[in-house]
Amino acid sequence: MNDSIDPILLDLKTALDAREEKNLSPLAALSRNGIRRREEALKGHRQEFATDADRVLHSRAYTRYIDKTQVFYMVENDHITHRVLHVQLVSKIARTVGRFLGLNEDLIEAIALGHDIGHPPFGHDGEKMLSRICRQHELPAFLHNIQSVVFLDRIEKRGQGWNLTLQSLDGILCHDGEVHDRVLHPDRGKTFADLDREMEEKAEDPSIVLRPMTLEGCLVRFADTVSYIGRDIEDAIELKLIQRSDIPDECRDVLGDTNGTIVYRLVEDLIKNGVANDAISFSPLISERLKALKAFNYERIYMNPVLKGPLEYIEKSYAVLFDFFLQDVEYGKRKSTISVDFLDHMGTEYLETTPPPAKVRDFMAGMTDDYFLSQAGLAGCEVG
Repeated sequence: MNDSIDPILLDLKTALDAREEKNLSPLAALSRNGIRRREEALKGHRQEFATDADRVLHSRAYTRYIDKTQVFYMVENDHITHRVLHVQLVSKIARTVGRFLGLNEDLIEAIALGHDIGHPPFGHDGEKMLSRICRQHELPAFLHNIQSVVFLDRIEKRGQGWNLTLQSLDGILCHDGEVHDRVLHPDRGKTFADLDREMEEKAEDPSIVLRPMTLEGCLVRFADTVSYIGRDIEDAIELKLIQRSDIPDECRDVLGDTNGTIVYRLVEDLIKNGVANDAISFSPLISERLKALKAFNYERIYMNPVLKGPLEYIEKSYAVLFDFFLQDVEYGKRKSTISVDFLDHMGTEYLETTPPPAKVRDFMAGMTDDYFLSQAGLAGCEVG
């Protein structure tokens, strides 16, 4: 294979870099400034952040999005949002806003597509269960945003990782759409040492709030909220958990009462506020009503006891499976599922430096919902 750089492609890529510098906001992240842990000489036509987006899209972890819970699990309804749709919505919403604000759409896409790759089976409930088990085995708290970076940076490609740029990994780490901000300023000037330190500090103290290093990362964080807030309401109405008339009047009057209207008004507000003072922001009234709508969703949807029906079975299955696979790892069972489906695909460095509980954590975090349930059944966990 000829590794020389095609001069035509090189010229086109150089022209794209020049176009970015001319057309994007002075506050945007330029592709040519992408920083990687291991220096690479990219030989094709793709710019740095476009390469990141492609690598996320082609990762094994991205493939598993297809059967990952967003909010509603073990529900037989093909029209309920799964995580693969959620990340696509985040990407679309953030790129739309980013285009108006003059930000780097390739970086936005890379962050958006990768931001939830670390989610374990059964969404945030599964995340809490796995975190408790990790603590019991003297591991740091399990957080899906940290695990997203772990998958992309340390586990994919037999433990080599995809060597994504710092800007993409930082946006993925700092994407927390549960935190409510009206204004979000980037924490510029980070290094890979800062990324690693923030991951350690966040794992030890999950209450720490991190800020992305780019406006693109800030935008994805807001787009995460925009994408789920109205969509979760539509799903809850579909499942007859709530009625449209239950939405608080103060929210309906400002944001509307359908997902389409809610998304449109939030997007419109972000665009109108621009990137003044190096920040992404909502206007005060929109931010206030969005916060109220989040509180409504939390009380009426996310904490709805109807959703928690299978919770006891899932929690029991997490505990049983973790102990089951941990025993297989500690006894070196070569025909165990964790060996055949995970450890046999990992490189020597990962196998030699990762303690057994962390290996089980990484394996279980990567499971789809159906795979988890099949393993639970094999381990003797019975529904009810």
